[in-house]
Amino acid sequence: MKIWIDADAAPKMIKEIIYRASLRLKLEVVLVANSWIQTPKSRLITSIQVGAGFDVADDYIVEHCAPGDLIITADIPLASEVIEKGGLVLRPRGGPLTGANIQQRLTMRNFMDDLRATGVKTGGPPPMDAKDRQKFASHLDKILTRELRKLSR
Repeated sequence: MKIWIDADAAPKMIKEIIYRASLRLKLEVVLVANSWIQTPKSRLITSIQVGAGFDVADDYIVEHCAPGDLIITADIPLASEVIEKGGLVLRPRGGPLTGANIQQRLTMRNFMDDLRATGVKTGGPPPMDAKDRQKFASHLDKILTRELRKLSR
């Protein structure tokens, strides 16, 4: 099991939680971004810089992730492709995306895109806070515990 981070927009506090989990559980982490991302010195943590362009990092993740890998992303279309491929998805704000809820999220995302295209100002999410950080850490721990138990059987 690898953890992939859609790293261009991943908050620093979320990456730090993942780095600690990686080192504690000996899990490989791959950050993928259009720009260089500094990572801790560890053979378990690598950063891949892809070319500039729309969805280049997303396409790289989809192409290289495997069923059972965990992808950290807020990108709903990327999440949908990863789930279709058998991957697991956790949003930086903590909620898991699954086959049961991805279609609803994709529909809402497309609706909001349509609103923005007509000039409606929809705003963005509020800044992340300690509650979001705790929620993410809790969901990450649950997913990793469950998946590592499966692998050890």
